[in-house]
Amino acid sequence: MKAEFINPFLKATINVLSTTASMDPKPGKPGIKEGETTRGDITGITGHAEGSMSVTFSEECALAIVRNMTGEDLTELNEDVADAVGELTNTISGDARSQLQKMGYSFTAAIPTIVRGKNHTAKHIATGGSTVCIPFSTEHGDFWAEARFSG
Repeated sequence: MKAEFINPFLKATINVLSTTASMDPKPGKPGIKEGETTRGDITGITGHAEGSMSVTFSEECALAIVRNMTGEDLTELNEDVADAVGELTNTISGDARSQLQKMGYSFTAAIPTIVRGKNHTAKHIATGGSTVCIPFSTEHGDFWAEARFSG
């Protein structure tokens, strides 16, 4: 993956979480992800054959995000949390696509798919290439943003 593709996802993730969920996510060092098993408990994934991205949240982090977004104090990863993760995935993807378009790249939008559960897998739609994973930490737990472009 081209290094210039990472920054739009990094910036979009920070921007969306800070504005919609009043969080201050701290990015860690990006790396190449091997396999499809996630580290978190709920994932939103979106994209097409040319490029895909996902965001995976720990349960604690996902619940805090929904609490910050809606004021509801949920205690489990229910449909409301899944809807919020889908919306966040869509918004992060849109922000990153907008930044990439300014750089001369165009990627198609898609409706996010939500996957839940411990040790779940999230298969990127884009084929070939490597999956870059950016870990984030918040005061409410961790989450991971991933991007893959056909290669």
